[in-house]
Amino acid sequence: MSQVTGFESELKTLLRTGKVIFGSKKTIKMIKNGKVKMVIVASTLRQDLKDDIITYAKISNIPVYQYSGSAYELGTLCGKPFMISTIGIIDLGESRLLEQIKEGTQ
Repeated sequence: MSQVTGFESELKTLLRTGKVIFGSKKTIKMIKNGKVKMVIVASTLRQDLKDDIITYAKISNIPVYQYSGSAYELGTLCGKPFMISTIGIIDLGESRLLEQIKEGTQ
């Protein structure tokens, strides 16, 4: 199983069993409050927002996964009819996404 396929199936498990928030502004706020366990950013996220998220996440020791697809692809993967540039993960549910990303390289 390739890392991309594994990521997609774990993301679907996460969305079904866990708790997430969509959007960079909400995610940044939740990072500052220490409420997220992990962040996923799409490759097409504006660079200034990506830098903010990475900086705040580093301070809070929160892993950031940079998804190689666009915000449209991430939205489609999440089953949404709109772009999703950032996903803040509050509860991983039954997903093994965090372990999978720690095992692989970002």
